[in-house]
Amino acid sequence: MPDKHAVLSASSSHRWLECPPSAMECAKIPDTTSVYALEGTDAHTLCEYKVLKAIGKKAEDPRENLEYFNNEMDYHSDSYASYVMEQLEEAKKLCNDPIIMLEQHLDFSKWVPEGFGTGDCVIVADDVLQIIDFKYGMGIEVSAVRNPQMMLYALGALEVFDGIYDIKQVYMTIFQPRRDNVNTYILTKDELLKWANDILLPAAKLASEGKGEYKAGDHCRFCKIKNTCRKRAEYNLEMAKYDFQMPSKLSNDEISIILSRIDELVAWAGDIKAYALQQALSGVKFNGFKVVEGKSNRRYVDEAKVASIVENAGYDPYEKKLVGITAMTVLLGKKKFNELLGDLIEKPAGKPTLVNDADKRPELNTANEDFKE
Repeated sequence: MPDKHAVLSASSSHRWLECPPSAMECAKIPDTTSVYALEGTDAHTLCEYKVLKAIGKKAEDPRENLEYFNNEMDYHSDSYASYVMEQLEEAKKLCNDPIIMLEQHLDFSKWVPEGFGTGDCVIVADDVLQIIDFKYGMGIEVSAVRNPQMMLYALGALEVFDGIYDIKQVYMTIFQPRRDNVNTYILTKDELLKWANDILLPAAKLASEGKGEYKAGDHCRFCKIKNTCRKRAEYNLEMAKYDFQMPSKLSNDEISIILSRIDELVAWAGDIKAYALQQALSGVKFNGFKVVEGKSNRRYVDEAKVASIVENAGYDPYEKKLVGITAMTVLLGKKKFNELLGDLIEKPAGKPTLVNDADKRPELNTANEDFKE
């Protein structure tokens, strides 16, 4: 996977489209990595290999060189490869010579200055252009609906293949197996180009020049300057106008406003605490606060030695626990799992949760609606 990153990258487009000046501010700060990012890179490498193998192309098995390879990654990459092959077969129904490209460099600089990205999987056929994006993360469920990263990838693919193929529709799919999340968003080529010209082009121009207005919101989550951004602080401190009133004293409209921001408010508070600790450890003093040693739990110095001593004393030092459903599926394989355990699996109703209207889950009946029925 390429090491070079665009300032106005597709992966950060959800942020700089909403907050254009953040792009140049973030560009001044070096990139950092994490275990999750490295794990994701290994998973992408394995997915690419398995799809190449499935389409009959020569590729070297990378498994022995993947630091984070395990049975779960093997299982989910198999699922991804199967899904891609299903989509390729569907494309063959539209024309005799569809093209499939993996880890493809896509240039969308016609709309975004020096804009480019890497598409995990691009399938091109008459009528349909399909972008498939593999997400290995478990934290945030990603939606394909008007996802700017995928829309930028689609624009890059259109630049190359529109005219060679008679493309009318664009299918954009998020494949996020560890969240059981596979969702597709469809729009016409004309709708995509209208978005590119009316929304993307002017926002990208502002972002490339470091201009525009700062704006806080959900897009702040992965911003490099989120801890010190004054706009984000102002956005969250607006909640102070409710003066910590008891919920029963607030109107329904006021509660709706608070609910729309409460997750971001909690995240911002956590970011401030983490940033302040980091600064304090480097010597910065905050009035009224000090750094102390936190609580810790006892732990074994040498688990193998502990187990050996306890076993020699005539005791069993291990507790037995049934592995979870995902691990069991990986152990048995999906077909064998369904064959042996299909009748023993249930999915109980989840605990009621209050979410915004954009959530794709169906609405539950309230007690009042049940009474009416």
